[in-house]
Amino acid sequence: MPKATFRLLLALLVAPLLAVQAYAIDIQRVVSPGGIEAWLVEDHTNPIVALEVGFRGGSASEPAGKEGLAQLATDLLTEGAGDLDSQAFQKRLSDLSISLYFSASRDSLQAGFRTLTDNRDTAFELMHLALTEPRFDAEPVERARSQMLVGLKRELERPGSIASRAFWRSAFPQHPYGSPPSGTPQSVAGLTVADMEEFIDRRFARNNLLIGVVGDITPAELGEQLDALFEGLPERANVPEVAEAKPDFAGDLMVIDRNIPQSTVLFGQPGVKRSDPDFFAVSILGEVIGGGFGSRLTEEIREKRGLAYSVYAGLAPLDHAALLVGNVGTANARVSESLDLVRQEWAKLAAEGPSAEEVADAKAYLTGSYWLGLENSSRIAGTLVAIQREDLGIDYLDKRASLIDAVTMDDLKRVAKNLFDAKALTFVVVGKPAGVTPTKPAPGQDS
Repeated sequence: MPKATFRLLLALLVAPLLAVQAYAIDIQRVVSPGGIEAWLVEDHTNPIVALEVGFRGGSASEPAGKEGLAQLATDLLTEGAGDLDSQAFQKRLSDLSISLYFSASRDSLQAGFRTLTDNRDTAFELMHLALTEPRFDAEPVERARSQMLVGLKRELERPGSIASRAFWRSAFPQHPYGSPPSGTPQSVAGLTVADMEEFIDRRFARNNLLIGVVGDITPAELGEQLDALFEGLPERANVPEVAEAKPDFAGDLMVIDRNIPQSTVLFGQPGVKRSDPDFFAVSILGEVIGGGFGSRLTEEIREKRGLAYSVYAGLAPLDHAALLVGNVGTANARVSESLDLVRQEWAKLAAEGPSAEEVADAKAYLTGSYWLGLENSSRIAGTLVAIQREDLGIDYLDKRASLIDAVTMDDLKRVAKNLFDAKALTFVVVGKPAGVTPTKPAPGQDS
């Protein structure tokens, strides 16, 4: 009997648990008296409420020259609001064990809290203050700015961060996706309170809300809280449009010289968006080639030759672009060998497609690992927001496994042939790789 891979074994072991968990997640659509919609998983087994909110428009919609604005602005939203300064606001959260956060990604802003039921009214009130009356006082602004600048200094010294910045700038040289979300020392130093206030005001609006709630609250109670939480927000957001983009991958190899014993390598080619009908086919193929233990790249690069501790490849879909990306770290003397193996396995998958065993393994893992990721109420609430963001339907959790299972071998061979392109694979290497000749300079090494 063939030896089961780690991923398939894991999926088989947790299958009974997943069946119960899938059945237990009953999503209700709640509309408040004021017309605000949220998705709710009502659960009174524990006295906990978790809320997650998404707003479209992240770092990719920052004004030119204001890189890092989304991160700095969201970092400061729990540093004082209304009549509470930073210390008083943080003390209220701490005293009641309320976990409240705001964050930014390339395409969106996120907010959320997790609280005991007894303190949920206060959690809603504090989040309302942060959304509608952020203070941006001088001391926390400069403290947060200083922390970002220290983080940037470290980031610009780490091989992985250096590679990432060059990779994204190379892929999107004339698009906001090519700008680092954490900004540059120059851009962060120049950000003003007026910049932050305008950025937040343009995104926090009632028509720009995606809401997921899990826990000890009824639909009627949630409806009342939603109207109070978002009272005072404008009806419509004013988020600058971000253009569609195709990553500029043409098979180039870029090297950033650093005196370190092991090179860090990022690589990629165009992928497919989440809305693409072949999304699950590409997801399966990504697991086959680079999903971890049992994948082709892990077998060839790590297991057979010991060239790297880990290697990964998979989809990176964005709102306005899509990539297939990967990474590997390997000793300088063997970087060339690792790059050749990545190209060879890429080309082999395109030419032959996957095996039936690889497909069964990947499907089982994609089905099982998804449910394992919903380990707590906050993760479930975040998933409810993600499903709404991608317009997947309120029944998505019920049908996801069948969508994966419906992908046929013919689908996979067609997609592998049409999408996977070893000649388009573009590499950024940071280190002193032996026998590697770059085809062009890497961009933006100084910022």
